[in-house]
Amino acid sequence: MLTVSTRMLAGLVVLAASCLVSLAALPGTARAATQPGVGPASGAVLFDSIRDNQQWVLDMLNVPAAWPVSEGAGVTVAVIDSGVSPDVSDLIGSVTTGPDYTGVTTPRSSPDWGVHGTWMASLIAGHGHDGGSSGVIGIAPRARILSVRVIPDRADPHYGQYEREQETRIQQSLANGINYAVAHGAKVISMSIGYSAPSGTVRSALQQAYDHGVVVVASAGNSGDQVGSDGDGEAPESFPADYPGVISVGAVKSTGAVAGFSSDNLSVQVAAPGVSVPAQGRDGQYWWVSGTSPACALVAGVAALIKSEYPALAPELVASALTSTTTDRPAGGYDSQVGFGVVNAAAALAKAGQFAHSQFARAQSPSAQSPGDPSADPQPAASGLAAARFHGTVAPEPVPPRGPGQLVLFALLALACLAITAVAGARLAPRRTRR
Repeated sequence: MLTVSTRMLAGLVVLAASCLVSLAALPGTARAATQPGVGPASGAVLFDSIRDNQQWVLDMLNVPAAWPVSEGAGVTVAVIDSGVSPDVSDLIGSVTTGPDYTGVTTPRSSPDWGVHGTWMASLIAGHGHDGGSSGVIGIAPRARILSVRVIPDRADPHYGQYEREQETRIQQSLANGINYAVAHGAKVISMSIGYSAPSGTVRSALQQAYDHGVVVVASAGNSGDQVGSDGDGEAPESFPADYPGVISVGAVKSTGAVAGFSSDNLSVQVAAPGVSVPAQGRDGQYWWVSGTSPACALVAGVAALIKSEYPALAPELVASALTSTTTDRPAGGYDSQVGFGVVNAAAALAKAGQFAHSQFARAQSPSAQSPGDPSADPQPAASGLAAARFHGTVAPEPVPPRGPGQLVLFALLALACLAITAVAGARLAPRRTRR
């Protein structure tokens, strides 16, 4: 998660960085191109090492077992971040560049433009190069990326200008980014960013996304070592992860243990790898990134696999498929560090299929079929009449006229009823007197 900051007086506070931006910022957690196995865009041995280093991430999420079913084709994932370079080797041909809502004038040619966003995009939809056998392979390698820039990287020469913006201006930028993504066909939104304050404008934009069937994923934050202001031991809230309907993601190590920086609060729903995850940067080099940022991007990729295969599946069912099929589930089924556990791509995809097929079955049930449909199963008369009432009024059967015999029978029955009534009345009268 890339963190966002503005004036303290404006109420929008920076969270601890959820993705490591440089060696200088957090030494020992990112690896530059000089490190073994991480190299520039040349040399097959180095690229093969990248794929080898990435394998534990794919295995932990059980992604290879999901790829025979879905690789994310036909799905656009909006990466609302610091921008995505469309020219790096593992993303060429997969990126559409959207608007820049930051309000700063840093050109895309700047080496400080789109650093964080490119990392995240490579984890979602990287397709490698040299036939796909080298470089970073994303969780959904056939998905497309829509880059929407709402925040500059910290190294951006205009970051100071951005910091001085009012809170309402920054929140409006995020809302604009969400609205643009929805309007331009994104089916998944990935937001590895965090704000400490909520916004009605952003909340409204997220509701629009939800109403359009868009799955929204966000990083939970990197404040795991911070105590909440109410003293309950939980990390500060992070938005957009804490908004309703957003899938909030925590980070784990390669061992499955919780990453110490991963925010511990009740917004967390699932977890994914977030420590030393290989990613391609906008410079074409490969970096080991850590934080809930890469964890968010990886889960967004799994959501893209699901939406590719089951495009009509509602966001809440995608979330349910993710949370109900996790591995390494905590004791009791849930905790505030990893949520319901580590995402299992293949199992989530299978569960999504069950949801999709059950919806289809209900839609095609006899009670939903139109009367007169020749493919409908024969229905009992009562069911047929009930369905027909939706298309018009059912006329009652005519009552046949009564003959003389029926009239005599009715007269005799009436006289018998009168006689019984008279006798009963005579017996009741003395009893009332005795009372």
